Amino acid sequence: MMDFHRRLPLGLVFTVLVASIVTTHHVQAESPSRYLPSRTKGSNSILLPKGALSEIRSVIESSTSQSSDVSSSSSSIISSNPLRGGATQSSSPATPSSSAPKPIRVAFQGEAGAYSEKSLRELLGPNVIAVPRPNFESCYRAVASKECDYALMPIENSLGGSIHENYDLMLRYDLTIVAEHDFRVRHCLLTKPGMDVKNIKYAISHSQALSQCDNYLRARGITPLATYDTAGSAKMISSALRGDAFGREMPEGCTPDNTAAIASDLAGQTFGLECKQEGIEDDDSNFTRFLLLGRRGVAQHLNKKIPCKTSLVFTLPNSAGALYKSLACFSLRDIDMSKIESRPMSAALLNYLRFKSAVTYSKEAASSQKYGKDLPRFRYLFYLDILSSELDEGVQNALHHLREQSDYCRVLGSYPAKSRLVGPVAEAVEALNAANAGKPSTGDLRLKKLPSDEDEARQLKIGLIGYGNFGNYLSQQLSQHEVRCIDTLDKSKEAEENNVEYYPNFDMTNFLQGLDVVIITVPMIEFEETLESLPVDKLRNKLVVEVCPLNVYPKTVLTRMLPSEVDILCTNPMFSPGMNADGQSGKSLDGLPFVYEKVRIRDTSRADSFLSTFERARAQMVEMASEDHDAYVADAEFVTHLTGRLLDRNLLPVTPVSSREYAALCDLADLTGNDTFDLFYGMFKYNDRAKALLDKMRDNLASVERKLAAKEAYLAASAEMKNSERQKLLAECKMLLREMAKTSAPTPSTESKDEEGKPSS
Repeated sequence: MMDFHRRLPLGLVFTVLVASIVTTHHVQAESPSRYLPSRTKGSNSILLPKGALSEIRSVIESSTSQSSDVSSSSSSIISSNPLRGGATQSSSPATPSSSAPKPIRVAFQGEAGAYSEKSLRELLGPNVIAVPRPNFESCYRAVASKECDYALMPIENSLGGSIHENYDLMLRYDLTIVAEHDFRVRHCLLTKPGMDVKNIKYAISHSQALSQCDNYLRARGITPLATYDTAGSAKMISSALRGDAFGREMPEGCTPDNTAAIASDLAGQTFGLECKQEGIEDDDSNFTRFLLLGRRGVAQHLNKKIPCKTSLVFTLPNSAGALYKSLACFSLRDIDMSKIESRPMSAALLNYLRFKSAVTYSKEAASSQKYGKDLPRFRYLFYLDILSSELDEGVQNALHHLREQSDYCRVLGSYPAKSRLVGPVAEAVEALNAANAGKPSTGDLRLKKLPSDEDEARQLKIGLIGYGNFGNYLSQQLSQHEVRCIDTLDKSKEAEENNVEYYPNFDMTNFLQGLDVVIITVPMIEFEETLESLPVDKLRNKLVVEVCPLNVYPKTVLTRMLPSEVDILCTNPMFSPGMNADGQSGKSLDGLPFVYEKVRIRDTSRADSFLSTFERARAQMVEMASEDHDAYVADAEFVTHLTGRLLDRNLLPVTPVSSREYAALCDLADLTGNDTFDLFYGMFKYNDRAKALLDKMRDNLASVERKLAAKEAYLAASAEMKNSERQKLLAECKMLLREMAKTSAPTPSTESKDEEGKPSS
């Protein structure tokens, strides 16, 4: 292989090798079970064959050593960012081309001018498009949905500690760390232009920023008043100056003439305020560490000359020395660690992570983790940062070793340290800077809204046909929309409790008037009859949604009976009233599956807006064809409900002491008992294998009865045999005793004796 390399130009060899690594990484990430049969559980990291790393390293080093521009191009030779239109080859700084480079959208949490945006500008420069988002999770969703290229998220502060919400969100979304940035927080006192500092009576800002400037404010007699955001406080003053409605959100007694905002200097520039003093914080060691998150990692663009970090998360069994053994995986290989932190996690999140691992990786790995076992009340995640690349051979071995001890381990990313950029993000930023070099600045680039914002903010008019237990529960989940219901029975009281407008069954025409979405929540055995009773013309240009436990039958009925102007969405919300991800009572959808198929959708915005309601509730959205859904779910659902109905409450008496198994049976009986028998009958009628499953259950029950009878007969026969043998043994013992008594008895003497004992003459 090395001889073949020597016959080719080194630059070509280098390019092909790195491209092969990138391709291997992407293929493995898409289909780990096929391309990595030995891949360990709970990880999305790259596992290369033994010996491949050293050979690739040697070729890369020999190639880069002969390159005169190694410092600028060795870390980012191949770019495969889909947002930039495929793979491109570049050397040092990008040069402007005939076509303008594609913009980079970076999401951050907060208002325009927030510290997060200032950190974003420091790391990526002025030519990227900043996208302010209302909360942390919306930033993750924007990148995951490809509306933004990256998200810059604060992860820890030198004074306030870790931001645990972002740690949890990194686990929920399959994003990878591509860079880090340590941002120096400098608070500024912002006022309206020309205002005298002596007139300041109030300072508004986020509570944490106010506490960090407490000494400064006390010395000047300024009263601190907390608001929702630092940059938002500057926005309030600016809005009040313009007379906008948002300005009326200022705390009571505050006006632009007596109030200052504590925020960044960028917020002052954004909202037209004057910076009276910069650096008013009490402690000048206030730093916030930010992580740049993207959909693809940059580990393949790192080399030994680039200082780098690798962040990972793992769980450990509750056993003595477990943490010591896990850290020994790295210390024994001289791998330096820069941070370790433990954090308790919810059972719902752990179940969700295990579900992801079960779906992503092999069934053997999933079964070895015992997903069905009860979880402890407190389960901890360990976050670890190491000062090495994930592709280093020692780190690879350490990760293999760690996964042998952990039931969940994931590499969050390998990335350059100290605010350095490599790979596609570096090339994209360089291309933007080169394209805008020498041009006058047009101000900070921002995108106020994303297309999905309209879907999320859109209030749909939703009608529920059938308002039984599940319809009632569904209306509570759809409370952000305008919901109405119709039922053959009088459900006005139940509807009023949920702020739902009730229509009697004879008023179907008015009920359908103006609706965006029609959800049919009747039992499956009544589905076709209900659909036939609807005025089809009134359903045109509407979205019809079915929520049956099986999807093939309602899908067939809908496509046959509804015209092409009607959108069709087949769904199975795999949750029921009073059930959460742990199988316990609650309204949370966190981690619960919501299976759907877009059978016929013309208005995608409307369908996405409907589905986003459940996505924002953190339901596990699974897009799956109805045929596949029924193949996977139909049998399991029927057996589950059949078992629950067999477990009558008379068979499960209340007991002060019970086992885990008994508690699980009680939960199953409670959950299935809330469903109507019509629902269960629909599972039976429209599942071709239901009768076979019922026969199998009957055979299994008969088999158990036969085994019990056989065991009982065996024990009875054994007892009888033992009893007869005992009687026989006793009889033999009696006979032996009699014989022994006869043989041991004295025989009478033939000689007679006198009174003195002497023989007579």
